[in-house]
Amino acid sequence: MPSLFDGASARIEAALEHIEISEDVAQGLAQPDAALKVAVPLRHDDGRLTVFSGYRVRYDTTLGPAKGGIRFHPDVNADEVSTLSFWMAMKCAVMGLPFGGGKGGVAVDPKQLSRAELERLSRTYIDQVADAIGPDTDIPAPDVNTNPRVMGWMADQYRIITRAHAPGVITGKPIEMGGSAGRTTATGDGAYHTLATMMERWERDIDGTTVAIQGFGNAGQRFAKLCADAGYTVVAVSDSSGGVYNDNGLDIDSLAETKANHGSVTEAEGEQLSNADLVTLDVDVLAPAALESVITADNADQVAAGVIVEIANGPIASDADATLIDNNVAVLPDILANAGGVTVSYFEWVQNRQAWYWEADTVAERLNTRMVEATQAVADRADQHDVDYRTAAYIMALEKIDAATAATGTSAFFSNA
Repeated sequence: MPSLFDGASARIEAALEHIEISEDVAQGLAQPDAALKVAVPLRHDDGRLTVFSGYRVRYDTTLGPAKGGIRFHPDVNADEVSTLSFWMAMKCAVMGLPFGGGKGGVAVDPKQLSRAELERLSRTYIDQVADAIGPDTDIPAPDVNTNPRVMGWMADQYRIITRAHAPGVITGKPIEMGGSAGRTTATGDGAYHTLATMMERWERDIDGTTVAIQGFGNAGQRFAKLCADAGYTVVAVSDSSGGVYNDNGLDIDSLAETKANHGSVTEAEGEQLSNADLVTLDVDVLAPAALESVITADNADQVAAGVIVEIANGPIASDADATLIDNNVAVLPDILANAGGVTVSYFEWVQNRQAWYWEADTVAERLNTRMVEATQAVADRADQHDVDYRTAAYIMALEKIDAATAATGTSAFFSNA
């Protein structure tokens, strides 16, 4: 299987078969604008010292400052963070947001840390990257295993370092610290809006449409709840411990309570199944909402769903794309379907800069408008070029970055001067 970054580059090549962009843009996208690796020392509660590897990457800031999450996970590495920041650049361009791509993380298992250790780690990470971030430079947000509390610690540490109140440096903060209403549910909300828009465009009935969700964290839970409330039949969900299946539909509220009380959905009533089995279930809609590369060339031909909603970043490896296209699987790509989070992060950044905060209904309405418009635009572009939705989304992103680059002058402009 290719590296994550090689896979991301392959998808650009697929888009470039249908459009032309400036060589300046192609060269600019070949590598990050900046990549930082830092040591993140942590003094444990028992006195031990562990030094973890931390990262922060900025990718193509043609459209604006970098924007992207910070994740705490044992598998965080330079290739992953660079690829995630590249995807963020594409995602912001698709959504028409004034940002480039950013991503960061620490290679740590936060489940092995006490609350006090987690706070110290969060603050130390900001100590190490503070010179590389800022409300006009690079704006982090939550990602895997981070949340509003962690963002609050990080924003507070930046305040301590700079001796200035700058709430716009971090988004996804607690509302009491300048966070936005609707940010916690934004990724799941955005994914649902994307699916709902396409279901209407395809003229498909919701009644009887079955859904399986691989990953029952914040985004997966919200997506499951919205689908169930709308009339879809959510037959399977899973988390890192495994999954549960019921062909008559699952009670999402009960599952969320089980997850909160017992740490896993596997404690709920229903037929037990593995994450691998869930991905190949015979359902109408599959929503991978956990980590990267759960669908690869090895299992793509076993995917029975007709629609895949990529709620996670990169859940489909690039070497699986051709198989899914050949099997007529409609993939609603991550750079569109999971863009609700960064869109409401943008709303939060705007509110921080204005010191004027919006009601939850206003945030929800503006998110819905953005997601519907972007989804329709991607679908229109797919029809125009007779390509899959992922390629169409990359075409849109590249065209926007190319136009912004041309506005400052490209090689073609200067060679004709």
